[in-house]
Amino acid sequence: MIQPCPPQNYMSISLFFQFNFVLLLLMKQINIILAGFLLLCLAPMPYGYYQFVRFVAMVVFAVMAFRYHEEKKNELAITFGALSLLFQPFFKVALGRTMWNVVDVAVAVLLIVLWWKKRKKL
Repeated sequence: MIQPCPPQNYMSISLFFQFNFVLLLLMKQINIILAGFLLLCLAPMPYGYYQFVRFVAMVVFAVMAFRYHEEKKNELAITFGALSLLFQPFFKVALGRTMWNVVDVAVAVLLIVLWWKKRKKL
């Protein structure tokens, strides 16, 4: 992972480490955050929200696929690679509202189960 070089003055260094700490906490909880976003898709929301969730999901799933590939967990790498392609917002997959709701719930459950297993390991 590419790390930005730390700033030179004291105030900037403090802000740099605070930002990295918040980013680290956010990355540890990204499964739960994304699961919440997906479950919120069950409610009637503006179209822009669904576009936002699709883009965030695509990026998160691509990163997860890469990390699982590095850990030699090929089944999960393929699963999240496929999910990244399914959720990408550029060439839309037309599943219909009901089917997207089923997919959103299933993926949210998968994310929560993976988060729970990882939490139990630590």
